[in-house]
Amino acid sequence: MIRVFLLDDHEVVRRGVAALLEAEDDIEVIGEAGTAESAIARIPALKPDVAVLDVRLPDGSGVDVCREVRSRMPELACLMLTSFADDEALFDAVMAGASGYVLKQIHGSDLVGAVRTVASGQSLLDPQTTARMLQRLREQADKRDPLAALSEQERHILELIGEGLTNRQIGERLYLAEKTVKNYVSNLLSKLNMQRRTQAAALAARLKVDRGE
Repeated sequence: MIRVFLLDDHEVVRRGVAALLEAEDDIEVIGEAGTAESAIARIPALKPDVAVLDVRLPDGSGVDVCREVRSRMPELACLMLTSFADDEALFDAVMAGASGYVLKQIHGSDLVGAVRTVASGQSLLDPQTTARMLQRLREQADKRDPLAALSEQERHILELIGEGLTNRQIGERLYLAEKTVKNYVSNLLSKLNMQRRTQAAALAARLKVDRGE
């Protein structure tokens, strides 16, 4: 038996979804809530297998509920239910640990199938959605680390450029040929979308300040 908890601020929607799920022999609705606060209090106590969570709520977001309850119950499968196809909400839901994301316009049989899918430990995210999520994560990582594209050696050389060393001096410091250093510098400028060495020096100096060095 799949034990399900429903969170939606519209009572009519909750009743409709509950009736749809209860009609199945292998699904039991064990609790409901109309607010994020109530859901966060009740879900850990009832220990459902699946929580069907409305994304937009009067006192918060189903995404926040998902994040909070899964921090206490990592085994819980959260299925996000929303009226809007929203990439931002989808990304936030996936990052909060949701197993799936469906629109309220979904056919009843598809919703039942979605509950069974996430209850079995599978994800409802299609490959295209997953690809978008991974791209978004990569972009966020690049924003956090402006040097994400650089190799360890290129980072080291950038630091030395920031100290004002010439290619020859860098080569002597790292036991590299001057021509090799020149190639490294050319590559790192290209990766950082910079044309001049002075831009790289300025970036190295700024990062040093950011690190408190």
